Order: sequence, then C-alpha cells, then structure tokens
Amino acid sequence: MRTILITGPGGSGRTTVAAATALEAAREGHRTLLLSADRTDTPGTALGTATGPVPTEVTEHLSAWRPDAAERFRQDLTAFQTRAANVLDLLGAARLDAEEVTPLPGAEELSFLRALRDAALSERYDLLVVDLPPLPQALALLALPEELRRYLRRLLPPERQAARALRPVLGRLAGVPMPADWLYETAARWDVELAAVEAVLTDRNTAVRLVAEPGPAGADAVRAATLGLALRALRTESLIANRALPETAPDSWLSSLLAQQRKTLADWRESYDVHPVPHLGRDPHGPDDLTALAVPGVNPATTSVGWPVTDRLAEDGVLVWHLPLPGAIRDELDLIRRGDELLITAGPFRRIVALPSALRRCTVAGAGLRDGELRIRFAPDPDLWPAAGR
Repeated sequence: MRTILITGPGGSGRTTVAAATALEAAREGHRTLLLSADRTDTPGTALGTATGPVPTEVTEHLSAWRPDAAERFRQDLTAFQTRAANVLDLLGAARLDAEEVTPLPGAEELSFLRALRDAALSERYDLLVVDLPPLPQALALLALPEELRRYLRRLLPPERQAARALRPVLGRLAGVPMPADWLYETAARWDVELAAVEAVLTDRNTAVRLVAEPGPAGADAVRAATLGLALRALRTESLIANRALPETAPDSWLSSLLAQQRKTLADWRESYDVHPVPHLGRDPHGPDDLTALAVPGVNPATTSVGWPVTDRLAEDGVLVWHLPLPGAIRDELDLIRRGDELLITAGPFRRIVALPSALRRCTVAGAGLRDGELRIRFAPDPDLWPAAGR
C-alpha cells in the first residue's frame, strides 16, 4: 500500500489538492481512501459529498474519512478508567462520564495518528491520501510518534519489567510503592501502537506532496517545510504550485502577480518536481472542478531517504555520516552528542536520533555542510574499537 501525505501553508488549498489527488487515483482504478484531519467538512465541500466519522463512499474506488477525535478520546479515557479502577478507588477518585469528557490538548493529534495507522494497515485500499493539518502543525504531528516513544522508553524502560518479581521487595526497601504492572502494560501497548504509526510514516512507500501558492510567502513556507521533512528523513514526492495564473492573464494588476509566480516557479523547478495547478477563478466544488485542476497522478516509484555511513578509515581515519538537509544554513545548525544519541538542530527544527551501532563506538571528530548535506565525521574510540587484525 502507498501513502501520500499532503500538507502546505494555511490557505494554500491543500485539502482541495488532496481531494483531487484521491479522485484521480480512484479514476485510475486504485482503491483509494482520503483521510482528513479537518474538523470541518472541507473535503466534503471539495468532493461534493459529505464526509464524517466513518469512511464514506464518494465514487467507485474512492472513500473519504474524517475521524471523530473527540469520540476516540472518550473511548480511550473510559478504557483507561476501567484498567485503573483499583488505583482510582484507592485514591477516592470520582470517575468521569463519557458525556462530560472533552479532548485534552494533543488528544486529537494522537487520535488522528491512530486512524492513519488503522487505515494504512487495512487491506481494503491500495492508496492512502492523507490530508494533514497546515504547516507547521503537520511537521509537529509527523514528529509525535518518535518523540513519544522516546519519552516512554526514558520514563518506563522496558527492561525494568524483568524485575517485576522484585518490585514488592524494592518497594519496601525504598519506602515508596513501585509502579504497578498495569502501568508498564499500558506503556508497552502505547509503544506498540506508536511504533506502528512510525513504521507507516517511515515506510519507503510513504511520501509527502507539498502544496503552496507560488510567491514569496509560499516560497518561504516550502523552504522551511523541506528542511523539516528532511530532518525526519521524509521524502518530498512533488510540489503542487496551486492557483497558478494563466499565461494569458490580462495586462492589469494581475501582470505583477503573474511575474511573481513565474519567478517562484522558475526557482522551484531547480530543486523540486513542480506541477502547476490552474486557478479556476472560483473555489473548486465537485468532481468536475477537481478534474479541471489536472493534478498529477501519484508517482508509482518507491524510494527512501537514506542516511548512509561511509567508511573513510583507510583514507582519513574516520567514518562519515551523511544527512541530506536541503535548505539548511550553516549558522543555524547545531549538534550535541549525548550517549548513544545525537541531538540535531536545524533552523527551527530539532530531532534526537539514535546513532548507528558502528558510530556508538566513536567520538565526533567534526562536521560540515556541503551542497545541502550535513556530513558528520566520527573517529573510532581506541578503548571501544576492535584493534586491527584482532
């Protein structure tokens, strides 16, 4: 199954492009699901068919789904209260009724990610078109599974579960109660769910389609998004230049806007697979208008973004880790080694990544940015690296 993640600046028409992409794929015979994070029925407006909390058939081979995050949160909280009943009763806590529950900050994002996982693992579809929130919320959403898994591993390390039989003794010695089994079981279940979402996002069949209007604001947003996606090792499949004016625009105030679009498109074509989508002179509504947009079909080729390690030991005595970071600026890059992890800051984005096994036995010997690629040099630690010929 292929997954196309679609996002762009607010007001760029990303939901309309997502709907047009899904419709085009369905017409090519691919069983397609359009999954949207929109609270309001913007996808339904574009498709001409109302969408809601269950998958709705729009046309042959095409369904659309806007998950109900509030209802999913209520179900999760009810299940949690049931599992933690003994602890809650011990504390004298009053249970919350489902009717009085409203989603907490972040709950909608988690619910949507779970829906994405469920849809991607379904065998009903060939293609999943995901209408993400606007930038930069989409970048934060895509980073969430990895970051939450890291928090869980730090707060409740899985290896501590092996000491389950010793917890009563340790609790008496420490004078404080040890975490209950259900807490570790819940953390393990969350880790499995987040790992499944992360697997979908990092799969070689997953790519990102950016949507932006050609112009200064759109160029700035695309530049930032490209760097943020690259830091997550996510591949940009294409760039949709939405609401492109016709070359025959009348010689009026539109001429300056057309010149501005031409310049941006020329710049984009140097780095992206650009597909201009015409301005219809109105908001697209219904299948006919979506067809008139003539969005490109989904590229069937599958590629992955690699962060390879090259062996330069014989020539320079180092291993080099190559991180493609197009758009990165040298003065806005920062690296911090902490144990077996590397904290990478690139402009406004930050990511903590685990070092490949070979590099964990090395020390950082330097780094450089060249042609949009960060190259980090690692020198073998004599105390940890096997001696030659041993």
